[in-house]
Amino acid sequence: MRQEDTFFDGREMDLIYIARKLADALELEELLTGAGWDYYVEADEYRGGFLFPSKRTGAFFYVLIEKAEEARAFLRGNGFKPQPAVTP
Repeated sequence: MRQEDTFFDGREMDLIYIARKLADALELEELLTGAGWDYYVEADEYRGGFLFPSKRTGAFFYVLIEKAEEARAFLRGNGFKPQPAVTP
């Protein structure tokens, strides 16, 4: 279920997906909510475009870091291409 950042009480979150289109964001929200996932989503900027790079706005989806790999597998199993894990 979509949660506010305060729900996670300062615990570490991991970016699992960037929705570049509203339809993708809405579909993913429905999927995650239906499956009972707790997630946080916020609008943020990313760089897009190959020939004409520009700043664009997307919906950034986060889950608790300890659930991130499981969430990525869930997304792949449902036809989404998740963000790769960031290794420190």
